[in-house]
Amino acid sequence: MPSDKRRKGFSAERELVRKLWRYGFAAIRGPASGAKVKRSVYPDVVAIYRGKVLVFEVKSRGKLQTIYMARNQLDKLMEFARRAGGEAYVAVKVSELRDWKVVSVSSIEIAGEKVKIPKDVIERAPSLHDFVASVLHRGLDEFVNRSEESQP
Repeated sequence: MPSDKRRKGFSAERELVRKLWRYGFAAIRGPASGAKVKRSVYPDVVAIYRGKVLVFEVKSRGKLQTIYMARNQLDKLMEFARRAGGEAYVAVKVSELRDWKVVSVSSIEIAGEKVKIPKDVIERAPSLHDFVASVLHRGLDEFVNRSEESQP
């Protein structure tokens, strides 16, 4: 039987998948998410919307606080995103905020074998709703720009 910590992680991953699905993404939990498989390169969640691929490492915390994770977790996330032609993020469920925050891997501090996501970076990160709105809006801007370029 999984520990409370792992059960909490599974629950957060499933919640994120449901939310992304409601926003119109095709979303799925990674097949080995939380399985502690050393050689796997699977992210926790993959979401696709009209060819746009987003990959997520999912973290869940009761309070807004700095998050630490192993460097290899981030490396695997970025490798999967690279191979899929997608973008990598860390999605953080913060219970005290009653919200999700989405942190781009470009704003994460890497120091040796540890990765640090400072509290203030999480606090400033967009909420899931705002993140999704920006992803969908950006897609619309790209479509409009391509349409304008193709006109005589």
